[in-house]
Amino acid sequence: MATRASTPSTNTRAAAKAVANKAARSPADAPNPNCPPQQTVMVMQGGGAVGAFHLGVYQALHEGGKEPDWVIGTSIGAINAALIAGNHPQHRLARLRAFWERMQSRRASHSAFALWPSLAGMAQWQHNLGVVGQGIPDFFKPNLPAWFNPRQVVGIERAAYYDTQPLRDTLDELVDFDVLARSPMRITVGAVNARTGQMRYFDSRHERLNLDHIMASGALAPAFGAVRIDGDPYWDGGLYSNTPIEVVLDDKPRCDSLIFACRLWEPHGDEPQSLWDVQGRLKDIQFASRAESHIERQRQLHRLRHIIRDLARQVPDSAHARELGAWGCNTVMHVVSLMAPHLPGEDQTKDIDFTPRGVHLRTDAGLKLGRQALAEKLWEAPHDPLEGVCVHRVHLDPAAA
Repeated sequence: MATRASTPSTNTRAAAKAVANKAARSPADAPNPNCPPQQTVMVMQGGGAVGAFHLGVYQALHEGGKEPDWVIGTSIGAINAALIAGNHPQHRLARLRAFWERMQSRRASHSAFALWPSLAGMAQWQHNLGVVGQGIPDFFKPNLPAWFNPRQVVGIERAAYYDTQPLRDTLDELVDFDVLARSPMRITVGAVNARTGQMRYFDSRHERLNLDHIMASGALAPAFGAVRIDGDPYWDGGLYSNTPIEVVLDDKPRCDSLIFACRLWEPHGDEPQSLWDVQGRLKDIQFASRAESHIERQRQLHRLRHIIRDLARQVPDSAHARELGAWGCNTVMHVVSLMAPHLPGEDQTKDIDFTPRGVHLRTDAGLKLGRQALAEKLWEAPHDPLEGVCVHRVHLDPAAA
C-alpha cells in the first residue's frame, strides 16, 4: 500500500516536470526579443475637425510619461500620427498644437451672430458654410473647375472638389520625414487603393514613409483627390476601415500591448427625428467602422490562442504538437477605449467644425479623458488569464468635465 501511495506522487512530479519542460520549449511561451515588456500604442480614427481630440489625448500621454512606441491612424489620425512620429520628443506637442492652431477657422467668432448666445447655432451654420465655400487657408481650397463641370475628365488626382496643396505645404513644414525614418517610434497609416478597393497599411517598420503616404491616408473622396504611391491611386483609408486597431491586434510577432484607442464616432445614439439628424447618425455608424465588433472578434481569437497555449502544455511532446502549439500565444493586449464626447449643439457637420471653440473643447476633452485613464490604470487590475484582449472603457468623470 505504501508503495502504491508513493507511485502516483512520483508520477505526478514527473508529469509536472515534463509539462514544465514542454512549456519552456513551446514557441507560444518564448519571449519576443523584438518587443518591449509592454508596448504603448496610440490608435487614431479619422474624423476631420474632431481629430483635435487626439491632440488632447497625446498631451496627456506625453505629460504622463506614456510616450507611444507605435502610432497608427487613418485620415486626420494619420496626419496627427505623422506630426508625432515626425518630430523629436521635445517638439512633438508643439508641432501638434501649431498644426491645430493653423487649422482653425475664425469666421464664426467674427460673425455678428456670435455676439448673442441664442444665435450661436446661426454662427456655427455661417462658419460651416464658409468652410464648404472657401476652404481653410492652410488645409484646402476650392477646385473651382470641378464645381462647375464635374464630368470633365481631369484624372483621379484632380477629380475632387478641393485642392489640398495647402495641407501638403503645412505638413512639409511641420513634419520632418528624416526624423520619422530614424525614429524608434513606429508609425502605420492606412489608405485604400482606388482601383482594387483593398486597404493597404504603410508601415515604417517595412518601408520609408513620405508625405505622399500621409496625404493618401487623408484623401477623402470626392472632396480630395487621390494620391499615387508606386503608380497606384489611393484614397482615405476611412472609406474602407476607419478603425485601424486591427493593425496592432493582427501584428506579428505579437507583443504585450497597452493600446489607447481614440474613437471619434459614437456608434450608439438616439433615434433621429429629422432628415438632418438621420444624416448625422449615418455618418456616426459608417465611420465608427464596426470598431466594437472588430475588438470582440479579436477577443475571441486571442482567447482561443490562450486556450491552445494551455492545451499545448498538456500533450506529449512531438514536432507536430509543437507546430500546432505555435498557434497559441501568451500576449495580453489591453485596449483603453477613449471616446470623444458629444458637444452641445453638435450635429452631422462636426467634422468641419474647425472653429476655435470646437478645437479647444475637443482638445480639452481628450486631455481630461487621457489623464483620467492614466490615473485609473484599469489595465493593472487582475484579469482572466485566458483573456488575450482586455477592453477598458474610460468615461469622463462629471467632476472633471
